Amino acid sequence: MSKSRFRIRLTALAFSGLFLLFVGRLAYLGTKPDPESLRREASEAISAARPEIVDRNGELLAMDVKVMSVFAEPRNIIDKDEATELITAILPDLNARELRAKLGSRKGFVWVKRAVTPAQQQAIFRLGLPGVGFLPENKRIYPNGPLAAHALGFTNSDNQGIAGIEKYIDGQGLSDLHDAGFKLTPDNLKPISLSLDMRATHALRDELEQAMQRFSAKAAAAAILDVNTGEVVAEASLPDYDPSNPVDALKPGAINQLTVGVHEMGSTFKALTLAMALDSGKATLNTRVDVSNPLRAGHNYIHDFEPQHHPLTLPEIFTYSSNIGSAKLALMVGVEGHQAFLRKMGQLTRMRTELPENAEPILPRHWSDISTMTIAFGHGLAVAPLQAMMAVGALVNGGYLITPTFLKRPPGFSKTSEPRVVKPETSEALRYILRLNAVIGTAKKANIPGYFVGGKTGTAEKVVNGRYSKHLVFTTFMAVVPADKPRYLFMTVMDEPKGLKQDGNWNTAAYNSGYVTGRLIERVTPLLGLAPRLKLPTEPFPLLARMGYGFANAPPITGAGDH
Repeated sequence: MSKSRFRIRLTALAFSGLFLLFVGRLAYLGTKPDPESLRREASEAISAARPEIVDRNGELLAMDVKVMSVFAEPRNIIDKDEATELITAILPDLNARELRAKLGSRKGFVWVKRAVTPAQQQAIFRLGLPGVGFLPENKRIYPNGPLAAHALGFTNSDNQGIAGIEKYIDGQGLSDLHDAGFKLTPDNLKPISLSLDMRATHALRDELEQAMQRFSAKAAAAAILDVNTGEVVAEASLPDYDPSNPVDALKPGAINQLTVGVHEMGSTFKALTLAMALDSGKATLNTRVDVSNPLRAGHNYIHDFEPQHHPLTLPEIFTYSSNIGSAKLALMVGVEGHQAFLRKMGQLTRMRTELPENAEPILPRHWSDISTMTIAFGHGLAVAPLQAMMAVGALVNGGYLITPTFLKRPPGFSKTSEPRVVKPETSEALRYILRLNAVIGTAKKANIPGYFVGGKTGTAEKVVNGRYSKHLVFTTFMAVVPADKPRYLFMTVMDEPKGLKQDGNWNTAAYNSGYVTGRLIERVTPLLGLAPRLKLPTEPFPLLARMGYGFANAPPITGAGDH
């Protein structure tokens, strides 16, 4: 009997052990990571490949490099606390509490640190921690540091475009291809060719950086636009950042002043006002406007910086930069006509380029006669500087409004496929006036010998606490090169530049933005294939010459200032 009970107990114990074994096995299988699942999670987490970005001459601007990243399988880590302590000793920038929470999760795959150095990888490998491994992935680098940073933009840790051209690339279908499971590599991705010339961009940024320090400016930006294709061939906005370290993009003031900053553009808008008056037929170059007395605008008066106290022709209004004359020309056209012209010139709606960062213009709440009067000389309407540059480009290229592009145009592009916004004779008249202004007007500081420059200054008082400040200004200078057969439009803007003692402490555009633009023309134009001419044209404006205008018989203008 005793033997029977022993056998029964032994059998029961055996069955109990077998049952516990099965339960344990099932529990293990339920928690054991599925290798296929882990591979899938890891594959989805690895940053995707991106195409290279090159400048218009094929110079490399952005590329992927292979780096090693550390991952963990929390369910395979035996001692979470020990693993946390050992890893953070090698990677001290990691937050120990956050890492412990990751390793204590029930996930099959978590990132520990992206893009570690070879030395860090080797040190972690030597720890021999089960459940900790390495994966190769793509990291975006920008070999030229901050050069063209705002145009290029940057990516996040997953190699997804966050700003600039990088974000544009994703929006063109790159993200969709990755989501669909296509295995993309640099070998099967065609490089993206930008319109930028890196040689010109380097020189431009260098001059701008020096000028920003020279004039103690809060911010500054510059660009060069091919007026016949709309290509931005050089650009810079300071302060900028290194796209390889995107956190720098969060620095105060590191916005793209060319497309995101909106400003009143000052007297550069007078080019649009004169073009509007000419194109509408309300005025000719010989039309005289009385600027003898200040012009009443509501409870205020419009004054001229250099009062003339006698009627001025349109070229004289421009070279003396007369606010009164510009306001009266705009009133000739009227509020509705003024709005229609500025809308046609792309100044009343958001400008769209490949860059996602494009700001809306700031319009008057109620557009009255006073609005038209002040906007005529660049106050009361704020636009992005590149947006204003687009309009001036149309005024000098024969009248075609071409939206600026940061991509290289395909061969065969013709500006005639774009909308024509002013007549050819209006365009020629504006080039004549711009050239005249460089010879005897406010743009003399950028009249570099041999380049037949035409230009215009713009100084706008900044609005502080709802009132215009007499001391803080935003200055602009635009210059077309050459004025007889335009190729490039140069623009420099400076935010709150300070006057220098040797310049009489003037902080107006000619002394800062004009100074910079002159240096840019002299330094950069040869890089773009335009050599100075030993002999300049004597009758460069044939349409106007047939109408009796030209430098030989230009209206007598003397004494225009540098402001």
